[in-house]
Amino acid sequence: MTDANLPNVCGLQLRPLTKENILYYYFPLKGMVSYAALSVNVMNPSIAIKLLPKRDVTNFLLIHTVLGTSLYFYSRPHLKGVSTNKRMAISVCGSVLFSFGSVLVWAVLRSTVPRNQGLATALGLSSGVLMAKLAYDYLKTNDSQAVVKKN
Repeated sequence: MTDANLPNVCGLQLRPLTKENILYYYFPLKGMVSYAALSVNVMNPSIAIKLLPKRDVTNFLLIHTVLGTSLYFYSRPHLKGVSTNKRMAISVCGSVLFSFGSVLVWAVLRSTVPRNQGLATALGLSSGVLMAKLAYDYLKTNDSQAVVKKN
């Protein structure tokens, strides 16, 4: 089954449930959902407090974001020629820098925008989409320029 023949839900291709797809497609996808929720949580924490008054979900969302993006980085073609340990280290490092850098950007944005929950939420989501798209384009560019050695 080619990608063109796969079911499409909300613009996302539903892939067969294989080990590769679960690890390198569905977990990263779940990581991006956590990333979007994290952007809202940092920019407008009152939403999370209303939904879960006795829990701080920031660490939960951050862990899921880091896990998903680490697996996405790990699966990139430009890292295929790197040893497994170094590839894992690069993936986790890239994921942590992306995730924590995003949290820092949102914290700075939150302190500079007027106290408007709608504006904060919209700004969090839109800046998250922008940062994720830039990271995706960066990785795609690296993948297109990589020459992977075949053993």
